[in-house]
Amino acid sequence: MVHENINPKPEDNTVMKSSICFCITVLCISLAGCENNQLGLGSAPAVNGLAAKPIVRIQTLKPQALAILKKGLGHENAYIRGHAVEVVAASNCREMMPEILTRLQDSSTAVRFAAASAIGDMRCFGYEKQVEMLLDDANENVQIAAAYALVRLNQPVYHAKIRQATQHSDQTVRANAVLLLGKLGNRDDLDLLYGVLYDADSLDKVRLQTVESIARLGDERIYRSKLWALLISKYADDRVMGIRGMGALGTSEARNAILTMLQDDVLEVKLAAAEQLGQLGDPRGEEEVYRYFQSGPDLNQATMANNMAIMAIGRIDSALFKAYLPDALASQSEYIRLLAAQSVLLLTR
Repeated sequence: MVHENINPKPEDNTVMKSSICFCITVLCISLAGCENNQLGLGSAPAVNGLAAKPIVRIQTLKPQALAILKKGLGHENAYIRGHAVEVVAASNCREMMPEILTRLQDSSTAVRFAAASAIGDMRCFGYEKQVEMLLDDANENVQIAAAYALVRLNQPVYHAKIRQATQHSDQTVRANAVLLLGKLGNRDDLDLLYGVLYDADSLDKVRLQTVESIARLGDERIYRSKLWALLISKYADDRVMGIRGMGALGTSEARNAILTMLQDDVLEVKLAAAEQLGQLGDPRGEEEVYRYFQSGPDLNQATMANNMAIMAIGRIDSALFKAYLPDALASQSEYIRLLAAQSVLLLTR
């Protein structure tokens, strides 16, 4: 996730921040307005007696998802624009590259950061010149995002700029530098990251991001030294961070630890565990997510539970979940619509 104190607060206070990537005219598809012979292939099997909605042909939802994403990239709210950029990167939606290039010049520093990072995440060769211009951006966060993109585009000389930023006095710059090093995946950065982790000047947000980045680099020492403590914390937010870190580590031991969190007392923690398992290719959180949708949540609300469940649809390729995507795509929440679009694009790429 991008660390922000580099962006104005969302103009729409109903939009929630996530934890942690075309067609201008499109026919909006919803289960209420479409007959089963248009969207359904029958019904999904029930799980432990839970009835299922008709199976949805996900490909029919892709034009709507792309239109939602395109609208989000041009939204007046900078927070929505930034999240739309992250959805482009997460779903590797290269069709949106013209819009991403426009966002490199966005008035919001957070959006420029996300756009530059997205070009690196997707390894979109051919745009090096546009990215290089951001090396002189007025904001240090944007500069290191540009450096990250260029390293991903086979210009390793810029790796040093990101390493240097881990020592920056601005804690947001430091946290984002740590984030980018984790995404680069170079284990030669481990000593530097451990130095940041135990630096007395590092704030909690820097340390938490450093733990996740170390896990992403595959260093199993972080399992016992930090991740396990987060996973057994009395605070649900810590447990979610521990789940994310275990997912980043991705070892069999880490996966088993995430599995235990499907039994957590807090719904959001269980859904976070299911979503992370899905990212690891493990569908064993399927039933928890399905039970949540069966409970009838209001998908017009950008609650953490809704966020996790809708993201899980794209991570766990289950016929049980797909029928809920039309409702999420039609949500009154811009944020929920973008998450639903991400899941559609992940399932159709």
